[in-house]
Amino acid sequence: MGYFANAGQILIVFAFGAVIGLFLLRLLAEAARVDFYNPICQFLYRTTHPLLAPLRRFVPSVRRINLAPLLLAYLAALLKWALLLVLGGLRPALAGLLLLGLTELADYLLVLYMAMIFAWSLMSFLAVDSPHPLVPFMGKLVGPVLRPLRRVLPTPGGIDFSPALAILLILLARALVVQPMFDFGTALAR
Repeated sequence: MGYFANAGQILIVFAFGAVIGLFLLRLLAEAARVDFYNPICQFLYRTTHPLLAPLRRFVPSVRRINLAPLLLAYLAALLKWALLLVLGGLRPALAGLLLLGLTELADYLLVLYMAMIFAWSLMSFLAVDSPHPLVPFMGKLVGPVLRPLRRVLPTPGGIDFSPALAILLILLARALVVQPMFDFGTALAR
């Protein structure tokens, strides 16, 4: 039974991670006003629109932020943790499950930004051709995070250290905020 439980956990983590990622990328693309005709945005729109269209009537938007993808990502995180806990032989408590879902979203968003910042800095280092749709897409998503750091940090010799500082801050946030929330949520869920 151990092999099947591990395979089930891997499938749950992968499938729900992909769903959460799609909804969070849709949320971020809308908030950053990425060009709608970018092929990546078109993919995000086509894959998430069937679930978001009916929800948009009931879930309000706050400024630039459409809360419907955030709600669906949160529900996917809740379902993921409920399945993982049940598969582990536990009966999850609601308060712990709600906190684990919130922690999952925060951690996923931090890891997503860390990966995007790393990839963005790598692409700028390697001088990737700018007509590729990934370059403007990631530039629009990463720009608001790096812009405040660029104002503060000097650029000696034209070297931009803002991606390194952003990744360091994200790692600190994961260690100091997300991990204690995860530990507390796990304790509550049992």
